[in-house]
Amino acid sequence: MTRSNPARKVTKPLLVVFALLVLVGVISFFVQLAGKHPEKAWQAYHLNFLLWSAVAQGGLLFSIVMHLVGAKWSQPMQRLAESFAAFFPVSFILFLLLFLGKGYLFPWLHRDFHGQKLWLNLPFLFSRDLTGLLLLYGLGLAYLYYALRSQLDPERPQGKLRSFLLRNVSHRQEEMLRCRKVMTVLSVLYILAYAIVLTLLAFDLVMSLEPPWFSTLFGAYAFAKAFYLGLAALMILSAIFHSGRDGESSLTSSHLHDLGKLLFGFCLVWADFFYVQLLVIWYGNVSEETSYVIQRVMLLPWRQLAWIVMIVGFVIPFFILLNRRIKSKPLPMIILCSVVIVCLWLEHLLLLGPAWNHHLSSLPLGPTDVLIFLGFFGLMAFSITYFLRLFPEFTPERMS
Repeated sequence: MTRSNPARKVTKPLLVVFALLVLVGVISFFVQLAGKHPEKAWQAYHLNFLLWSAVAQGGLLFSIVMHLVGAKWSQPMQRLAESFAAFFPVSFILFLLLFLGKGYLFPWLHRDFHGQKLWLNLPFLFSRDLTGLLLLYGLGLAYLYYALRSQLDPERPQGKLRSFLLRNVSHRQEEMLRCRKVMTVLSVLYILAYAIVLTLLAFDLVMSLEPPWFSTLFGAYAFAKAFYLGLAALMILSAIFHSGRDGESSLTSSHLHDLGKLLFGFCLVWADFFYVQLLVIWYGNVSEETSYVIQRVMLLPWRQLAWIVMIVGFVIPFFILLNRRIKSKPLPMIILCSVVIVCLWLEHLLLLGPAWNHHLSSLPLGPTDVLIFLGFFGLMAFSITYFLRLFPEFTPERMS
């Protein structure tokens, strides 16, 4: 007689809640799409696609980097970080649907910007980004496949998916060694693809919205920010498991503290890329470059948003994370990291909004934008929760 799994009883109502959030987001999107300003629906979709895809891409990167350097301290969090790859298929489908809103998203669609038409044309843009995402997500899911083969318990009841993942496993120890070797190769390839593909997406889906403006640092800024987002999301997930561990979790306060130090480091890296990029533009004083910054930093209504992003996304986390004790406390870290994710959502609005909305007296942010944000959050949370429900070995409670 098999024992019932308590984790499944806990995750079932969570899945219902997250599914309801997705439904609210979908309804809000279509209500906005049917209204007087359908472009706002697609703009919110575009913004949230970039944000939550970056969370998943950066979240998996933590596990890959820790595996590559052989870090022992991070193993419980590595397993949790691998659950972010469950969002990859969702993100890929969302990218395909993004093509439907092309007329509302790309200001250069029916204009010629001095010879840039060779690069800025939709068939080429979507085909190269599609290829890049296929490569990145393919490598990420391949890494997850071997991580699952090396971690799953073959004595647990086997469903079709688990049987597929554990097929042809005869010698457990030899299979684990083989999987880890393959994971090392895939880790290197994923890191290379991560840097290249996120740079490409930053150029095509963010920077291209202002065709006269360009920055060679923009790609590095984008993939450093994605890792910062991934670490913040992983901290929330780890803190939740640490809080509800009931004495059986392998996740301790020292794990949260170490992850908090890494989060602190990439808070500095993200701000540094922002500052270095701004410094070069200020020093060069080229009109094509300065106009982009002036519009977002000095003109209303974006000036206030720029200050909010800088203070909430960098200054507040910087001073809070200087404290040694607070990095070990789950509730303050959940609140801080949630604020960071919301702040970087606003930062995406700061980058994209002026290209879509000219001569505004107030920020283009309303209840529908918030509901669509919650819908995308529901998709992410549903994907992770469903993955951990299928593979409870990847939760810290099962690793103790």
